Amino acid sequence: MTDFNQKDPISIDINGLSHWFGKGVNRRKVLNTISIQIRAGEVVLLTGPSGCGKTTLLTLIGALRKVQQGEVNVLGTQLGDCRRQERQNIRRQIGMIFQGHNLLRCLTAEQNVQMGSDLLQGCSYLSRRNQAREWLRAVGLDDHLGKLPQDLSGGQKQRVAIARALAARPKLLLADEPTAALDSSTGREVVDLLRRLAKHQACSVLMVTHDSRILDVADRVLRMEDGRIIPSFG
Repeated sequence: MTDFNQKDPISIDINGLSHWFGKGVNRRKVLNTISIQIRAGEVVLLTGPSGCGKTTLLTLIGALRKVQQGEVNVLGTQLGDCRRQERQNIRRQIGMIFQGHNLLRCLTAEQNVQMGSDLLQGCSYLSRRNQAREWLRAVGLDDHLGKLPQDLSGGQKQRVAIARALAARPKLLLADEPTAALDSSTGREVVDLLRRLAKHQACSVLMVTHDSRILDVADRVLRMEDGRIIPSFG
């Protein structure tokens, strides 16, 4: 595992984050005074039972929801205070892998991944296309470049989504159960790839998982229950 110290930049700095769903008598607290820090190049796994708030936390960090209470600083930007354009700019620096693949059905696997590399500035079309192909090879899909999503299995679609997120060279990667649809061998290859990304590009990785087979890849494992981060002892 990597050793981190006070000189490593902080990618995520959350203090006293709380969040609610619903209104009136139906208002329900889903996050309760969350406080965490994650440094550049660190791989952190987030575990806990379904419904405890893990995905909600990821969407707040990814600037997909508005901060209701507390402070959420991501890549040097306070999300609670930023305007719409600032939120869009910060999202361009974040790779997101969610359980819904969100692939465009009319585009091939290669074209879907190139949507990620298209976010890179100063790269020619040929360079972006080649990078898309390299990422698809990295996730074991070099024989599926021209296939549409409808012709791919669930696990293959997940790998395309992972390749698309990585192709944008994010500074922060948020992943929600990225290995859920993958067999053990492919799942291990994917998390090892994410680990290398963190090391070589100083990209922070926050990954929600129930997969006990990949816990060893993490620098830290955080556990959530009932909207809270549970302290780890020992």
